[in-house]
Amino acid sequence: MSIWTGRVDAADGPAALRWHQMVKPLAADSPPGVALVGFACDEGVRRNGGRAGARDGPRAIRAALANLAWHQDWPVSDAGDVVCDGDLEAAQSRLAVAVAGAIRGGHRPLVLGGGHETAWGTFLGIAAAQPDATVGVINIDAHLDLRADEPGNSGTPFFQIARWCEANRRPFQYLCVGVAEPSNTAALFDRAAGLGVEWIPDTDFFPPDRAEPRRLIDHFVERVDRVYLSVDLDVLPAATMPAVSAPAARGVAFEIVETLVERIAASGKVAAADLVEFNPALDTDGRGTRVAARLAWLLAQCWEAPEDPE
Repeated sequence: MSIWTGRVDAADGPAALRWHQMVKPLAADSPPGVALVGFACDEGVRRNGGRAGARDGPRAIRAALANLAWHQDWPVSDAGDVVCDGDLEAAQSRLAVAVAGAIRGGHRPLVLGGGHETAWGTFLGIAAAQPDATVGVINIDAHLDLRADEPGNSGTPFFQIARWCEANRRPFQYLCVGVAEPSNTAALFDRAAGLGVEWIPDTDFFPPDRAEPRRLIDHFVERVDRVYLSVDLDVLPAATMPAVSAPAARGVAFEIVETLVERIAASGKVAAADLVEFNPALDTDGRGTRVAARLAWLLAQCWEAPEDPE
């Protein structure tokens, strides 16, 4: 909790509160709200040949959140970090336990990654806490992350989820939003098609007011009980988000990503979300930190309580 420090506007009273004054440690009796869970890990990025440093993302995002204005209707608790010491699979299992525990406690877990290997742990936590729900995965990302590498890495989590669904006789419902065609091989698109994956290319968000991508997202949300929302910050243009392992040449504009996050979070179906791939070592001017924190702030602000599945 030592990271939660910042400005205090005492003269303006209780309407001038900031996050550092309101975030509390997650406890057994914490009132239901948003539960922050850090995943201090970039072992999956290292295995994938990427630029390491995302393990420091959770702390940097918290530090930027700390001084943001508090407009929350829901409380926010901090569950601390799951730290990877090199054993990625063990760390993912611990993350799953933390996510499942938060959901069972009535919270909405917001996982701060970490590389996109975070996603495998987040999904397992949702599946453990809500075994009877049909979970739809929405990944806002330039990459499909459906690689079949062994062992798993930051490029494999959604293929791992597909295999889990097959082994457990569950439908694999996966929508990837913002896919950059030059950054995904033909083999990945073939695998996606074979698995019944839906995707929306980054080019479909121009002009910015196109309604069709949003209708596809709404239709996807309507047909599942729960949504797992994963936001990979490398979906943003490199000029907006340089602090990721694989910056985007084009990307999806920040304003559009914000509206998509708000739209999905307000559906009442999001069981858990994560924000991944932020690498503060590559953030020379603090721009990426502010962008990541604003998305986390927005998600917590507009996140509606999950509905009971039918």
